[in-house]
Amino acid sequence: MVEVAFFVGAIGAIGGAVAVVALRNPFYSVLALVVHLVFLAGIFLLLRAQFIAAAQIVVYAGAVMVIYVFVAAYVGGIEEPMFDSSPMLKIIGPILAVALFVEISIAVLGSSLTALSSTGTEEINGGFGTPEAVGKLMLEDFLVAFEAASLLLLVAAVAAIILAGRKKAEKEAA
Repeated sequence: MVEVAFFVGAIGAIGGAVAVVALRNPFYSVLALVVHLVFLAGIFLLLRAQFIAAAQIVVYAGAVMVIYVFVAAYVGGIEEPMFDSSPMLKIIGPILAVALFVEISIAVLGSSLTALSSTGTEEINGGFGTPEAVGKLMLEDFLVAFEAASLLLLVAAVAAIILAGRKKAEKEAA
C-alpha cells in the first residue's frame, strides 16, 4: 500500500512540475505548483517527516503561493515567446539538457534503486521528522548553518526591496 501511495505521489509531483513548465498561463502554472507541493507533502508524510510536510503545505502551498498568485495576477497579461530565439541558447540548451539527463541517469542507476527494496523507514528512529527533532537539529546541531541561511534570506529580502524601489523610481523618472 505504501508503494502505491509513493508512486501516486511521485506521479502527481512530476505531473505538477511538468504542468508548471508547460502551462502558458502564469496563474495556472502557480496552481500546478500548488498541486506539485501538495503531492510532495504526501511523499514527506510517507517518509515520516511530519514537520516538513506541514511546513510544505503551510509555508509553500499556503503563504508563498498566495504571493505568486498575486504576482501572476499582476503580471498576467505579458505574452512571452515559447522559445528564446537566441542562437547561443539553441546550442547550449540541448547540451545542458542531455548532460542533466545523463547525470540523473547515472545517479538513479548507481543507487540501483536500493531504497525500494530496503526496509525503509523502520530503520529510522521514531523522532525523525517531528517538530522536536527538526528543532533540535536546527537549534543545536546545525545552528551556524541555520543562522547563515537566515542571514542570507534577510539580505535577499532587503536587496529585493531595494531593487524594487529602484525600478519604481526609474519608472517615475521616465
